[in-house]
Amino acid sequence: MKGSSGKPRAGAVRKKGKGQKVGTGGHSRKALEGKGPTPKAEDRPYHQAYKRKAAAERAAAKSGGRAPARPGAPRGASGASRRAKSGDESEIVTGRNAVVEALRTRIPATTLYIAARIEMDDRVKEAVKIATDRGIPILEVMRPELDRLAGEGGVHQGLALKVPPYEYAHPEDLLDEVLADDLTPLFVALDGITDPRNLGAIIRSTAAFGGQGVIVPQRRSVGVTAAAWKTSAGAAARVPVAMAPNLTQTLKALKQRGVFVLGLDAGGDVELPGLDFADRPIVVVVGSEGKGLSRLVTETCDAIVSIPISGATESLNAGIAASVTLYEIAKLRAE
Repeated sequence: MKGSSGKPRAGAVRKKGKGQKVGTGGHSRKALEGKGPTPKAEDRPYHQAYKRKAAAERAAAKSGGRAPARPGAPRGASGASRRAKSGDESEIVTGRNAVVEALRTRIPATTLYIAARIEMDDRVKEAVKIATDRGIPILEVMRPELDRLAGEGGVHQGLALKVPPYEYAHPEDLLDEVLADDLTPLFVALDGITDPRNLGAIIRSTAAFGGQGVIVPQRRSVGVTAAAWKTSAGAAARVPVAMAPNLTQTLKALKQRGVFVLGLDAGGDVELPGLDFADRPIVVVVGSEGKGLSRLVTETCDAIVSIPISGATESLNAGIAASVTLYEIAKLRAE
């Protein structure tokens, strides 16, 4: 269309451009490229793993930069299935026997969880009564919630108890208490044992044969975990666990105070039956199943003791070896 001047009016003529037109194909190129690999769970602020990592770092800072001890229970707590809650330093004891044992020993529990429509047997009734008498809040929850509190593989039987984290004793404090009670010290120390079930079995044997405590090193060793509590079958309520910042130095300190350090090893130069020094103050050192006692610990021991076994069996695991040794010492002391 032409204007009065005879020229086409501006904008009235559609231009027929040649060549490529500008399209939208590149507008979302960045979006199509993505944001890179997915961050690890512990690096995502909204993830539970990130919260657990942050809590562990805070605990390490409070303890002078060292890795925090794995949580367990205060002295006198129940030998229970137990685990740390995500993002929370408190822990959960699960199972009817475990919960009742924990309540009987008067650990400072904060909440008792009971499944809705639970069968009220004697253990449940006792747990409710003790919690009520002590003013511990009782919450009735659905079983899925108890399943979550117990964690994967946890068996709660309709009861769970929230308690503070484990407080490890100091090895020399254990010795002071035993001597104050006019008893002959008998401790078990772990050197490089990483299986929590072995720790639980050793705690149980220590309680059964008159031992007064278990010592675990701060590094490269198992702590009081849920599996250890469960295997101890309640013995952790009676036997304290101490943590040694350096096991070798702790053993030397005990030696200076008259404690005889006895290491267990298949190639020991002293056989277990009929130990001449069973009546002395003793700490039995149990090494890992794979490597046995470490070199420094071996050099620190006053004697290396072996347990005679038949040729069909190459070795005993740490828990059984400790149990056999404690039994022999208890028998000799009784005689």
